[in-house]
Amino acid sequence: MAQRNDAVTTAHPARDQADAVLQVAERLHAMDPEWVVFFREVLGVDGIIRRTFRDGESLTQFECSPHHARIRGMLDDLRSRQRERPAERESQRVVTVRMPRSLHETLKAEADQHRVSINTLCISKLLKMLDENGRRDLDATAGRVG
Repeated sequence: MAQRNDAVTTAHPARDQADAVLQVAERLHAMDPEWVVFFREVLGVDGIIRRTFRDGESLTQFECSPHHARIRGMLDDLRSRQRERPAERESQRVVTVRMPRSLHETLKAEADQHRVSINTLCISKLLKMLDENGRRDLDATAGRVG
């Protein structure tokens, strides 16, 4: 019977890894860190997700999983909470983006409508785009396999 249990626990290593990553994220989320700390430790280049899913295919599959969607929800939750309280600052990097005046005016109007800064709006759009690209990559991979 012990052998059968071992076979069952190793039958789905990717799911087990996803469960473990989600548990780490949930524990960190429960500590109510700044959103940027959560992002760095879980979703960042050296975060638990990329340390666990090292090859592109497994990373893409995880990024399109319900586990990843739950983690993105935790990130959104922390970001919304941060708007309500002053933030301790992680060191910042500055990116200069040259854009047409009309695009800048459109972003400014959208940011004003949402009552956020252009910087906050752009970060939200970048995070959303990265999430959507991960889903598209998985859909393309699934299309090749099926």
